[in-house]
Amino acid sequence: MAITRSKNEQIAALTGGGDAPGLNAVIRGLTTKAISLGYDVLGIRDGWRGLLDDGENAPLDLDEVEDIHMTGGTVLHTSRTNPYKVEGGVKQVKKNLVRLNCKYLVAIGGEDTLGVAAKLYKDGVNAVGVPKTIDNDLSETDYTFGFDTAITRAAEAIRNLHTTADSHHRVIVVEVMGRHAGWMTLEAGIAGGAHAILLPEEEFDIDELCTIVENREKKGKHYTIIATSEGAMPKGGELKFKDTKLDAFGHKILGGTAEQLAKKLEEMTGKECRYVILGHLQRAGSPTAFDINLGTRLGIHAAEMIDKGEFGMMAALHGTKIVSIPLEKAVGKLKTVPKYRIEEAKLFYEV
Repeated sequence: MAITRSKNEQIAALTGGGDAPGLNAVIRGLTTKAISLGYDVLGIRDGWRGLLDDGENAPLDLDEVEDIHMTGGTVLHTSRTNPYKVEGGVKQVKKNLVRLNCKYLVAIGGEDTLGVAAKLYKDGVNAVGVPKTIDNDLSETDYTFGFDTAITRAAEAIRNLHTTADSHHRVIVVEVMGRHAGWMTLEAGIAGGAHAILLPEEEFDIDELCTIVENREKKGKHYTIIATSEGAMPKGGELKFKDTKLDAFGHKILGGTAEQLAKKLEEMTGKECRYVILGHLQRAGSPTAFDINLGTRLGIHAAEMIDKGEFGMMAALHGTKIVSIPLEKAVGKLKTVPKYRIEEAKLFYEV
């Protein structure tokens, strides 16, 4: 049953953390559905930072969101800001929601953004969440929007690298995003025809990689493509990352796995090795049709959760249905690649 409300109550909407293709589809779906239910929607610029500062905001109407679903990034912009790490931050967020006449809040983001939303709900804010991460590592939802676009980008890059690696008889190590979960590397690596796929979920054996390279040489295949997650680690050792600074949520800013691995493989095999870091190319550009449609449906459901008073909940994809699940449950445990999926990938290794 819909909650009792007066006309033109306002919903605040923000996007936090890294951008992901499909964010604008969520904003469009949320705005269109909310307006149809009689709400106003106020876009908060720059994520949680926008509710800490007295910055700009963006009133959203049907004209404003008409075609934004076809573009990447987020029209509301974003930041990696954590109000719980700012002195008086939570008080300021609540104060600004009142000042902006926003009775409800929709937070669109990954584990960190939704973790803040879950805490704010416990602190009295009428908040709901929409899951966003190109890593696809959020629990309680089958897929997150942005993931399909990202693996499509990464798989295309890996496929294209076969020609240059073959032409020069090289080993190329391709670094794909993924700190603690290897979903992107797994699916892009399989689709792109990588000859080995290295994930954070299972330490890799450098000697085994050398064997793969050497066996391909013996078969007259003078090149090798290795896909690695940025968070993959070797057995019995630890790669030294170029940058070990922490972001606002305490995560290491990773990078350099492919570079170090390429140097080690060249040293051990005598084979010329190169590395490619795909980086932000994976989250850039226009979303795929899948991500547009998923984002749209999640945005619509977020407006429906507000209307039903389902606060402290998150919109999630279960099979083909969009359902409401507790935010706290969604951010409680990271969704990692299971053993059986890793074994599927190993069928295509050339050891």
